[in-house]
Amino acid sequence: MTDSCKLELLSPCKNADIGIEAINHGADAVYVGGPLFSARAQAGNSLQDLERLAKYAHRFNCRVYLALNTILTDQQIPEAVKIANEAWNMGIDALIIQDMGLLMCDLPPIELHASTQCDIRTPEKAKFLESVGFSQIVLARELGLKEISVIHKTLSRSRIEFFIHGALCVSYSGQCYASQALKGRSANRGECAQICRLPFDLYDDDGQCLIKNRHLLSLKDNNQSQNISSLIASGVRSFKIEGRYKDMAYVKNTTAFYRKLIDEYLQNHSGYERQSDGTFSYSFTPSLEDGFNRGATDYFVNGRREKMSASDTPKNTGRTIGKILSLRDRSFLLKSHETINNSDGLSYFTDAGELEGLLVNRASLIDENLWEIFTREPVSRIPGLRSGMEVMRNKDSAWIKRMKSNTALRQIPIRIEARVSQNTLQLDAFDHQGNHVSKTLRQSFEAANNPDKARQQILHSLSKLGGTEFVAEDIQIEDNHEARFLSVSIVNGLRRSLLEALSEKRNDLKQLSPITNNGITCPVGEIDYRGNVANDKAREFYSKHGVKVTENAFELGSQRKIVELMRCKYCIRYELGLCPKQAKERGERIKPTPLKLRHGKIELTANFHCKPCEMSINGKVN
Repeated sequence: MTDSCKLELLSPCKNADIGIEAINHGADAVYVGGPLFSARAQAGNSLQDLERLAKYAHRFNCRVYLALNTILTDQQIPEAVKIANEAWNMGIDALIIQDMGLLMCDLPPIELHASTQCDIRTPEKAKFLESVGFSQIVLARELGLKEISVIHKTLSRSRIEFFIHGALCVSYSGQCYASQALKGRSANRGECAQICRLPFDLYDDDGQCLIKNRHLLSLKDNNQSQNISSLIASGVRSFKIEGRYKDMAYVKNTTAFYRKLIDEYLQNHSGYERQSDGTFSYSFTPSLEDGFNRGATDYFVNGRREKMSASDTPKNTGRTIGKILSLRDRSFLLKSHETINNSDGLSYFTDAGELEGLLVNRASLIDENLWEIFTREPVSRIPGLRSGMEVMRNKDSAWIKRMKSNTALRQIPIRIEARVSQNTLQLDAFDHQGNHVSKTLRQSFEAANNPDKARQQILHSLSKLGGTEFVAEDIQIEDNHEARFLSVSIVNGLRRSLLEALSEKRNDLKQLSPITNNGITCPVGEIDYRGNVANDKAREFYSKHGVKVTENAFELGSQRKIVELMRCKYCIRYELGLCPKQAKERGERIKPTPLKLRHGKIELTANFHCKPCEMSINGKVN
């Protein structure tokens, strides 16, 4: 089966331990930051940890991708190249990069993946990146099914990677400069200050305040769980979960949830298969509602929709579990079908629209679905709590405890054949990928006094695969009806040698070949600061491909006083029902005049570009 028919579930990992659990819970590949130059600066790892993760991943034919996806200065380029070569030698399977300067350097023969920071929205750009050597391309999250399909048909070898779950940036990735301009922290260098998650007041061009203290640029979380089959039909082959800052419980749960969805698809579509090997068993039921939750949107995959923003709060709201019936001095009555646990975190929205929360000191079931919740302070001191309000749970202490235990087992099914004769014991092992290894021991074996018992003893020894990644789904013993007595130690020793040989052979399948660079002319003739060019190697790259660099990367110092800080497909006007197209449907007329967003000393201007249906956010450079 060709790579174009293999589906990959790609999970995030903050560190090697989380990466190993992502693999146990169903990931075909994981992506991780190295010591430096990752777009999540606080999620770095030593090269030794990367090697440990790669060795574990390769046991299951899984892959490890190193995020080396910041823009680089001239001084940083040599260190980035050194990390790339060391990562290759340690078994890393691909580099995720943004800075085109790296393509002009002496990189190892490793797969290159174009980061989402490359802002890939058009078939022309995707084709160009394929032509210069990228074997996997992370498309912009804002694309719809038709746009993805067009790009897929344009590509001849590169695979399409697409985010299916996790946090959403309001700006096209790689095109947000708000954090650098306002806080001196570059999103293109992994230090985003998340300006988009701040609360803003919104003003029209007459200075009238339309909305106060709302998170107008903060989006709900991406959730494509209902669109997996449509995304596959459109050409997506790698399904990426966002979250290299997320904890182990989140990664376990989300990976297992999407593993089950993708496997259900594979069961009903014989033309596709999973990228890696193994069977899975879980000690919990994966549910997206149990993880971090800002609310869900499938964004633009099925076209523009309303209610994409998480304007009330950028925090984890949890899911609704019940309603308050009455308040007491240090407790309240809660009607809920859920089991409430001591130390649970409950949240609620006050009448003013503010998210508040409390910890459960003690929960007591006093009647069917009726709980008395004892609080850690007098109820009168808990802001905004009242009878009749809905309550969410954003921390399930029992679930967290359960997720800290061993929650999944991944195993490789194999077939073992044993051939026993008077002078020979031969063991053969076969996996589902066509790998076959054989081990033979030659010595004299006596005839068994009890043939059935002898065969059962051999069968028992061969089935003991604990401590390895393998599970025996079939064991065959051939002795030509002349059973021999074999000591347990002899069978166990040869079995261990057999499985070690199979592991080594499976690991030899790694180190994939990159796509050959046969570059074509870049689809744009010139680029300004939004090209994110911060080093001479990148300038050399673009010059080679017919592109004039008119401006350095924003991070090198902007000469502009007012600058476009974000470019977004998301639109505040559309979200608020103030889009001219929406107004026309209502028989009204609205001009797409700019709107002002203010947060303390921060003032931003939202401009609306109706022809491409986009919004830009402009602001001053501090």
